[in-house]
Amino acid sequence: QVQLVESGGGLVQAGGSLRLSCAASGRTFGVSAMGWFGQAPGKEREFVAAISWSGDSLYYSDSVKGRFTISRDNTKRTAYLQMNSLNPEDTAVYYCAARRTLAPAITSSDYAYWGQGTQVTVSS
Repeated sequence: QVQLVESGGGLVQAGGSLRLSCAASGRTFGVSAMGWFGQAPGKEREFVAAISWSGDSLYYSDSVKGRFTISRDNTKRTAYLQMNSLNPEDTAVYYCAARRTLAPAITSSDYAYWGQGTQVTVSS
């Protein structure tokens, strides 16, 4: 069993920054790529960013490219999402996900493990 716990969400003004964290625990051996997905109110869950186990492969959605940065620290078994230049359209519940493959994926069904999400609200 793998548990993922997100943290770092909150309320910020447009143009501000947040850093989300995703801490993995349990049977994490074999867990490889990780990703972040966001679900806005009334919307489906959408891909945000993903990273390979080694950190050498990074994927971003077009809407966040240049503003968000995904990273990870395997010694801490933690992934991060640095969110800069936030705008109200970024308001969503952000979920951390993990899969047992090397390459990152942009489809939610490719991830076997999910956190409970952390709320990010960006005001005008």
